[in-house]
Amino acid sequence: MQNSFRWYGPNDPVTLSDIRQSNAEYLVTSLHQIPYGEKWTKNDVKRRIDFINKNNSSKNVNLKWNVVESIPVHNNIKLRHKNYKKLIDNYKDTIANIAKNKIKTICYNFMPIVDWTRTQLDFKLPTDGLALKFNYLQIIIFEMHILKLKNLDARYSKKQINDAEKLYKKMKPKDLNNMKFSIMGGLPASETNYSISGFKKMLDAYKNVQHNDLRENLRDFIKAIIPIAEENNIKMAIHPDDPPIPLFGVPRIVSTYDDYNFILNSYNSESNGMTFCSGSLASNIHNDIYKIFNKFKDKVNFIHLRNVKIEKDKKSFYESNHLSGDVDFVKLIKMILKEEKRRSKNKKIDIPMRPDHGHALLDDQKKKTFNPGYTAIGRLMGLSELRGIIKAVQN
Repeated sequence: MQNSFRWYGPNDPVTLSDIRQSNAEYLVTSLHQIPYGEKWTKNDVKRRIDFINKNNSSKNVNLKWNVVESIPVHNNIKLRHKNYKKLIDNYKDTIANIAKNKIKTICYNFMPIVDWTRTQLDFKLPTDGLALKFNYLQIIIFEMHILKLKNLDARYSKKQINDAEKLYKKMKPKDLNNMKFSIMGGLPASETNYSISGFKKMLDAYKNVQHNDLRENLRDFIKAIIPIAEENNIKMAIHPDDPPIPLFGVPRIVSTYDDYNFILNSYNSESNGMTFCSGSLASNIHNDIYKIFNKFKDKVNFIHLRNVKIEKDKKSFYESNHLSGDVDFVKLIKMILKEEKRRSKNKKIDIPMRPDHGHALLDDQKKKTFNPGYTAIGRLMGLSELRGIIKAVQN
C-alpha cells in the first residue's frame, strides 16, 4: 500500500514537515480554496504541486501528491437542476487538468446536503483521548429542537422520539451548541457552514427526492465523467456515505453492498471505482465489510483505514483506536495485501492508503486550532499501528 497522509493545504496546522516525520510517502489533498462547482485549472493544480516540491527541497524524504480528496460534487449536480450541466462540464475539465499534472486518483462522494457527519467532536475516551462520535438520538434532537421539523414519526419510532426527548432534557446549552456546530459545519472539508434557514432550504430542495431518484442522478453523473477519466488514465474512487444511513429524511445511496453493486455496474471501467473506507462502511451494523471488499476488490482505487465502535442502539458509534474497534484489521489487511499481490502480476501499482482520522492526543489537545479527526499525533499512532500489522502479516 502507498502510505499516505491527508493534508488540508498551506493553512493546515499539521505541516508538511510534521507529515514527513510520520514516514508517510504520499499526500492526499485538495484545493479547498476553490469554491464548489468552479473548474480547477492546470495551473491551479501545478501551483500546489510547486508548493509541495519547494518544501521538499533539500529534504531526504520527498512527499508526493498521489490522491485528490476530493473534487466536491455540487448539490445542483446531485439534484440535476439549475446549472447542473455547466457544473458537470467544469467537473470534467477539472479531471483532465488534474491528469495533466500526473495525479492519477480522485476521491469523491455523493452525500446530499452535508458531508461526513458527527454530533460530537470531543468525545472523551477512557484513556483521556478525544474522539469523534455520532449519536443517533442527537440527530433526532437536532431535527426536533434546532430545525423544528414536523412529522418525525414518519421516520422514527415512538421509542426513539421519546428517548431523544429524554436526552434533550439532560443536555446543557453548551452541549446543544456543540452538537449544532458539529452537524452544520464543524468538520474539515464540509461543503459549507449552514445557517438554520439555509439548512432547511436545502432540505426543502430534497423533499421530493427518493432513493431511486438520487441513484439515477448519480448514474447519469458517472456516465458523464468516467469517459473523461478513462481518456486521462484517472481512477475515480467514490467514498461511502458517512454514516451510511439516511439522515434528516434524505436518502443516501452509497451505503451498502447493493449500492456499490449498482454504482460499479453503472459503467464498467477500471476508472469507475470505490474508496474502501472501513470506518464508514463498518458504522452500519448490517454491512459485512469483508464481503464488500472481496466482491469489489478489483474496483478498490483508494483505501481509508479507520475503526469504529458501535453502541447498544446499533446506530450510534464513536471512532475507536485502529486496533480496538469492530473492524478486524489483521483480517482486512491480509485481504488487501492478497489483492495487491494479484494486481502486481499485471504490473499495477500499490493501492493508495491513508489512516483515516485519529484521536486528539497529548499536545494536540492543547492546540488552539486543529481539524477534528485530523490531528497529527492521533493519525501518526494509527499509521504506526497499521504499518505494524502490514509488516507482521507480510513476514
